[in-house]
Amino acid sequence: MMEMWHAGLGWPTATTLLAFSFASSFITIAFGIGGGAVMLAVLATLLPAAAIIPVHGLVQLGSNAGRAAIMTRYMRFDLLGPFAIGALIGIMLGGSLVVQLEAGWIQMGVGLFILWSVASKPPAFLRRSGVITGVFSSFLTMFFGGTGPFVATYVRAQDLERHAHVATHAMFMTLQHLLKTVAFGILGFAFTFWAGLIVLLIVAGILGTLAGRVMLARIDERRFRIVLNVILILLALRLIYAGASDIYFASAAPAPTGGGN
Repeated sequence: MMEMWHAGLGWPTATTLLAFSFASSFITIAFGIGGGAVMLAVLATLLPAAAIIPVHGLVQLGSNAGRAAIMTRYMRFDLLGPFAIGALIGIMLGGSLVVQLEAGWIQMGVGLFILWSVASKPPAFLRRSGVITGVFSSFLTMFFGGTGPFVATYVRAQDLERHAHVATHAMFMTLQHLLKTVAFGILGFAFTFWAGLIVLLIVAGILGTLAGRVMLARIDERRFRIVLNVILILLALRLIYAGASDIYFASAAPAPTGGGN
């Protein structure tokens, strides 16, 4: 009976995941971004490959929904419609593909985009297009998972006050992860096996959100912007390094030799 709460991973591994779920939610609400990528990296280390993206998506759904619920009054609902249309299109396109995209190139592309968005303002068509942001980020999330920084570049371009930034980003990510979870369910992923652990991870994430909200209320606007940009740059560099490493090792791997008589 107790095994259902750690999905067969063992309590040491499950406890590590719970600690990082708390920390990742704390980071996201306190600094605006970064927690989802941290959680993805930990899950990628400790979970079977086939479970990483679906489990990450459902955990992030719970975490972002909790964050959105306690910050509803700060949300910019006028930005939701275009993003929702784009997200639905992106999820449908990503879910319809049976060929796995090479993760390395996706990681490098997203990382370079984030660096560019920090160094210079996105062009008008991207700053004003929630549809484009919804399509590309939602398409990528089906294969890569951690597209929170991508969505954050659009939210950042809206020049929102820090509470509105965090709340609006949580609103977008809640919708995106909800659509992704539905898509993986339709594709046949067995969420029930992971249900107990996912519930514990979501609860830990909500607790991290409540703790991080205290820091968000105390940090000043200028410091928030500086920390947000630093986190975005570090995440981008991590993505670029990881992507380049994947591409290098994939190209360096020896080709399979033919067998048989």
